[in-house]
Amino acid sequence: MTIFLIIVHIFVCLFLILVILLQAGKGQGLSNIFGGGAQEVFGAKTPIFLAKATAVCAALFLITSISLAIISKHQQKSVMEKVEVGKKLPAKQEAVNTKEQKAEKQETKETKNLKTKELKDVENK
Repeated sequence: MTIFLIIVHIFVCLFLILVILLQAGKGQGLSNIFGGGAQEVFGAKTPIFLAKATAVCAALFLITSISLAIISKHQQKSVMEKVEVGKKLPAKQEAVNTKEQKAEKQETKETKNLKTKELKDVENK
């Protein structure tokens, strides 16, 4: 159901973009790039048709957006559900982690040293 809604949502988004760009605005829109072809295809009632198509697409966009939000809220699946807490890491990963941890410890030692030097400077003044 979710996949179907996502596919419908994508098509509605693309069609909504197309309908909006075909409308002639102050700059005459994208419809004139192709020689005003959209007006010739749909006849004289193009603005009414495009306005209705925009309204329908906007309504479908809102409905699919809200539906997807409600469905995702009820699923509440986490990526971390499959991770075992007490599982041991492979040797290469452990080595990388220990190098990173050593670098972090070194950085914290350096920041502590700087803070103590600053405190001593302030006290000496």
